[in-house]
Amino acid sequence: MSTPNGFPQHSGACVTQSTEGGAVQDLHAKKAGKAAKKDAGGNGALTFEDAASAGTALNETLKLLPSELKANMKMKPLAPRPPQKPRLERAASLDEKSWRRWRRFRTSQESLTDPNETSSSNGSLQEASLSPLTRGRASPCHRCCHQNSLHSSPDASEASAVGKSRGSTSDLGKRASELSSAFGGLLRGKAFAGSKPRLSQVMPARPLPPLELSVASHSLRTANRIDSDCLDYRQYSQHKSGRVSSSLSDTRLHGNGMVYDNCSTSSMKSTFSLLTPIRSKDVRSRSYLEGSLLASGALLGAEELSRYFPDRNIGIFVATWNMQGQKELPLNLDDFLLPADPDYAQDMYVIGVQEGCPDRREWEIRLQETLGPHYVMLYSAAHGVLYMSVFIRRDLIWFCSEVEYATVTTRIVSQIKTKGALGISFTFFGTSFLFITSHFTSGDSKVNERKLDYNKTIQSLTLPKNVPDTNPYRSSSSDVTTRFDEVFWFGDFNFRLNKDRETVDSILNQNPETDVSRLLAYDQLTSEMSRGSIFKGFQEADIRFRPSYKFDIGKDSYDTTSKQRTPSYTDRVVFRSRYRDDIHAVKYSSCPVIKTSDHRPVFALFRVKVRPGRDNIPLAAGQFDRELYLIGIKRRITRELQKRKEQKDQKSSSICSIS
Repeated sequence: MSTPNGFPQHSGACVTQSTEGGAVQDLHAKKAGKAAKKDAGGNGALTFEDAASAGTALNETLKLLPSELKANMKMKPLAPRPPQKPRLERAASLDEKSWRRWRRFRTSQESLTDPNETSSSNGSLQEASLSPLTRGRASPCHRCCHQNSLHSSPDASEASAVGKSRGSTSDLGKRASELSSAFGGLLRGKAFAGSKPRLSQVMPARPLPPLELSVASHSLRTANRIDSDCLDYRQYSQHKSGRVSSSLSDTRLHGNGMVYDNCSTSSMKSTFSLLTPIRSKDVRSRSYLEGSLLASGALLGAEELSRYFPDRNIGIFVATWNMQGQKELPLNLDDFLLPADPDYAQDMYVIGVQEGCPDRREWEIRLQETLGPHYVMLYSAAHGVLYMSVFIRRDLIWFCSEVEYATVTTRIVSQIKTKGALGISFTFFGTSFLFITSHFTSGDSKVNERKLDYNKTIQSLTLPKNVPDTNPYRSSSSDVTTRFDEVFWFGDFNFRLNKDRETVDSILNQNPETDVSRLLAYDQLTSEMSRGSIFKGFQEADIRFRPSYKFDIGKDSYDTTSKQRTPSYTDRVVFRSRYRDDIHAVKYSSCPVIKTSDHRPVFALFRVKVRPGRDNIPLAAGQFDRELYLIGIKRRITRELQKRKEQKDQKSSSICSIS
């Protein structure tokens, strides 16, 4: 039967079409026929109880149609016209283009919402998100609008015949809503590409309720994009990756999540890497040798310094040892280079040797073997039997300037250079360092000769050479120690205790090892430094260890020979800085377990403040002794394998006793 407006009303569905007949009906027939085969309760759509409810829904919908829609309903059929000349191509209107895009989108999303669905008219993003809302209270028009968004289908002319054969009132209600929504979808705008008028879009009487974030399923959210607004996905990704999104990386590079469309920085960052991510634009614009302290991306600038040293302090290990020219080296240097008191190893190791062993290369290999693969030898130099080696963490070799060295000989007549000084200097980020190891004149009463050795050293060391001074206004041409920010001077200074052997032995026997203040009252170096005659501007940490000289080789007893030399603090480490409180002494001690020489090694641990620098200086560019590194690591592996084999053989061996 037909309504006064010209739309035929079936007994089980609400079908709307214009009086011109089958144009729109043919367009919807195929899809509505397939929808009729679907079970009424399978997809959660709203169904009508009987045919009367379907008619009521249609009447309520028609009440909301604007006047333009009602006017179009009364249009008379158009008279046929003679065919026009064929065109090579027809330009589609905006309405047709939007219809095609909408149709392709629905078809591509069918398999995401309902895997059991076989019809191409169901299963869209709208269905997955709006289906729970259609079960609530709504007016008939509101229900019809929800059905338009859920079951819109362009082909509906075959729905009436199929619906009659099925005889189900719920199927009729569904097909009615599908046909009504499809017709409403086609009638968007005012006209087709030709001259036919179009009906306006039907809008709901009241706004739709807000959607919940957890409406869509997990597979639907992750099919096309990763929704950063879904909290449950963030928890899921953190559980899968094993770590939270925040890491040691720069927080400015953290985005709001991984989004397929804009390809944010977080999507390019490895979840399991602790390395700081680098943005592509930074790689393009990053350039070195600019000479700027605060330039973004500068190699020695503030940004890079804060990344490696947030508090801008580095740990430095400085040690001195008079080997007495012994060929035999200690079996183990762990207690010397890696003391047990600090929990962590230092960033830089500087070892100075006086009267070194004949095989200098073997000594450097042993140092590399002890420090392991985390450290590389930045530089080493020698002056006769004076050796100095600088090891640094392998991650930090890129922030060093070229390394320079100079030597001074204080005993000219000697063919073998046993007395003198060796200096090594370089700049780390923006802080210049100078390390000097010396061997001064020996003798209990030769204090003036030792002061002359000091003065000759500070005047004759020609450093720096090519690397510029970080603060030339505070430098002096007559004192090399004023031309660097941080200076460490260590070695066998040969200053003695001005007291006889018996008195010194009695003090050592009465007082514990940590209380040596009575001995220091007789120390020559402490007295001269307090008067300012030597090591001007230098400081020394508090001494809480026993004298490092002179021991019987292989024993803990002091000199028992006929000479009966007085125990003394000949081996020392002093330091100075251009800036106040830049150097903080953490530990100052000796290593009593190494007994291959009459001297005990003495070492000091420091925390040193580092400042950003400029890139326009000669850079070391990661240079280190690669051959030494490989030999030391190979030795370390061989030693470890041998130790494991010995432990295994010891466990497998057994002793049988017969009683």
